Amino acid sequence: MFKDILLPVDLGNEDTQMKAVSTAVEMAKAFGSRLHVMTIVPDFGVSIVSAYFPEGYEEKVLEEANTRLHAFVQRAIPSELSVQHVVGHGTIYEEILRFAREKGIDMIVMASHRPELRDYLIGPNASRVVRHAACSVTVVRD
Repeated sequence: MFKDILLPVDLGNEDTQMKAVSTAVEMAKAFGSRLHVMTIVPDFGVSIVSAYFPEGYEEKVLEEANTRLHAFVQRAIPSELSVQHVVGHGTIYEEILRFAREKGIDMIVMASHRPELRDYLIGPNASRVVRHAACSVTVVRD
């Protein structure tokens, strides 16, 4: 049913991701799916901000994110699953939606914290992904 499953993870809050990881792993096993595990490094937002960081800072952060993602996958995802490691760079929800669209993702499984009042007014990343994704989205509360 699902050939490609995208699992965006927040490596800064690994414990809040584990229910979503378990859900994605079970789905991938059940359907024989390929699992795309993604983390996103936010960009500076405005180019003037980048002037305050040392040259090559973004590349270093992206390399570190890739190393941490591989370590996370090794700890959390069974080795028998087909996994693609993905490091995005930009706005979190936009990177998730872009990757899902470009790769023809069938299902996105992502963690979300309990909603607070500010989430109803602004909308967290999970909410934006649910609203704009062209595929099915499973949101797993921590």
